[in-house]
Amino acid sequence: MMEKLTPAEDAAMLTLWRLERGTLGVILEAMPEPKPHYNTLASTFKNLEKKGYVKFRRYGNVYEYYPGVEREAMAGQVVKDYFDDSYKNLVTHFAKEQKISADELREILSMIEKGQ
Repeated sequence: MMEKLTPAEDAAMLTLWRLERGTLGVILEAMPEPKPHYNTLASTFKNLEKKGYVKFRRYGNVYEYYPGVEREAMAGQVVKDYFDDSYKNLVTHFAKEQKISADELREILSMIEKGQ
């Protein structure tokens, strides 16, 4: 089981997954406001690398980071950690919180019935 992410690590990973790869400068520029300080982001990426979430390639003094874990694998871990490993519990949570509409639920059901 992978270690849970801090909010700062989560924000960094979301940005990295969106970019697919990048240097700290590129990642920092793509992050939403309020952006962390460059040194804070560097520490965050060192922690993510130690936890196995990111990998890097070194080009001289420049490090290019890329995900070491696929986003889909993390989604499964969230379901396991927060929803008792039940996608039904996940969907129920969002339905109760009114974060998903009846139309969206029908669309999901249609996708399941069609085997998509």
